[in-house]
Amino acid sequence: MASAFSPHIVIYAALTGNLLVAVTKFTAAAWTGSSAMLSEGVHSLVDTANQGLMLYGIHRAAMPPDDMHPLGYGRELYFWCFIVALLIFSLGAGVSAYEGVTHILRPVAIQSPSINYVVLALSFCFEGVTWWVAVREFQKQRGSLTYLEAATRSRDPTTYLVLFEDSAALLGILIAFIGTLCAEIFGMPELDGLASIGIGLVLAATALFLARESKSLLIGEPVREAKQRSLLQIARATPGISSVSRLITVHLAPRQIVAAFDVDFVDDLKASEIEATTRYLEREITIVHPEIIALFVTPKNSSVSQRERSKE
Repeated sequence: MASAFSPHIVIYAALTGNLLVAVTKFTAAAWTGSSAMLSEGVHSLVDTANQGLMLYGIHRAAMPPDDMHPLGYGRELYFWCFIVALLIFSLGAGVSAYEGVTHILRPVAIQSPSINYVVLALSFCFEGVTWWVAVREFQKQRGSLTYLEAATRSRDPTTYLVLFEDSAALLGILIAFIGTLCAEIFGMPELDGLASIGIGLVLAATALFLARESKSLLIGEPVREAKQRSLLQIARATPGISSVSRLITVHLAPRQIVAAFDVDFVDDLKASEIEATTRYLEREITIVHPEIIALFVTPKNSSVSQRERSKE
């Protein structure tokens, strides 16, 4: 059954929110000289670019097959999600850590820290709205699983990438607030730099998790157990097939799957009957699972294989 999840809703909401937050944070950083606020601005700018890359990946993944890519462009989505993880790590975490170390070595007192508090509060509201949209959409697929389990089992990175990005952003805002407050209370601007390093660590952890999941999807992951059982049930119930010895599936994209069956046909089937049985199996599977874009059936029993070789 098709999912009600709409990745475009979440991504557009996150892109709009992050762009507003980035402008607000950079303005505050220029006014106050806060290292943590500058790190937060970079973080939000990177997140804005990431949403653009995800939209591009969704567009590319929907392109039809051609001579150079007979199975389509589905894995483009997984590739661009991997690039997003690299950007979070290199730009988001890297710049935050660099700014933090620089501010600790050459501390500068924050000017007008009250501006930081106002901006952080507004940013928390903006990020909170997009985070809530992502949570609501993710709930539609999560079921009884925990958030981490659902993310690791999902074949659609858009269902959790925005959620994890926004969660890291909210945590980063809290760290920036604590750093600014402590720097003001104790008169130690170095604490603002320490907060920037903390933000970098949060982004690095988020990026490593997203990179690991994107890499696994790029290599190729099978369909979930329930769908495997459904495919096997359809194949075993097909007239003319006596048994299924193996099923191989792989996701090219969240809703693009390739499946291959090794089957034993009923003895004494003619070649034309085998072809008719295969067409029937393909039709039944695509009716129930339209996301199967390519299906391969290989006969395994010796009598059928011999007839196929003699036919060739």
